[in-house]
Amino acid sequence: MRGVGAMAIALAASIAIQNAVFVGVGAPGYGDPIEEVFAFHTQNRVAVAIAVGHEALNLPLLLGFLTGLHGLVARRGGAGADWSRFAVAAGATLSAVWALYAVLWIGVVLSAGELAAPSPAFELAWQLHAAAFALALPALGTTFIGAAVAARTSRLTPPWQHLLGVVGGGLLITAGAAPLAIADGSAFLFVGLPGSPPGSCGCWRPAYDWCAPPADRPDHAWTYGDEE
Repeated sequence: MRGVGAMAIALAASIAIQNAVFVGVGAPGYGDPIEEVFAFHTQNRVAVAIAVGHEALNLPLLLGFLTGLHGLVARRGGAGADWSRFAVAAGATLSAVWALYAVLWIGVVLSAGELAAPSPAFELAWQLHAAAFALALPALGTTFIGAAVAARTSRLTPPWQHLLGVVGGGLLITAGAAPLAIADGSAFLFVGLPGSPPGSCGCWRPAYDWCAPPADRPDHAWTYGDEE
């Protein structure tokens, strides 16, 4: 249980650092003029390299957390096992989309370094990068929902954390239903972004409890009952 919690905390920290680096340098949005996007990628190559490099850490941490969660659920009698398998499958899909997202972003950076001005190919690479991000939203939302329901069904988490995971995941899935609009720079993206913090809290906040269960309670008895 402590190992699963540690991987969850490490993943949350890695994603937070990745986002802080990207936001801290004033990253452009998908609806910004392509000239601004081009200028950003020519001037902030190191920052983007750090953000993209974090994907190599995020992928094993995500899959390790989800498979570990599945193991916890299975050892507790199998309640929620279907949901935990669902979360693992969604996480594997998310990992594949994240990888595509990172590869396309690398292509954007490399092409920006070889051009004096944005070309149609550069703009296409940026739009494909945006489309990959849009498709990652429903995969992330599905992962949140599967993990939150599996953890609650196995009584690893209290009801309020389950609710946050499901609501946050639902918002992400809703936004991901419009990948074409998001790739074209639509503000519909912001329908899903508010779902990420509550979804993350619903899935990864319990990790703090799992890392340090009460001293008088063994790991296998770490259970939230229905008394909440």
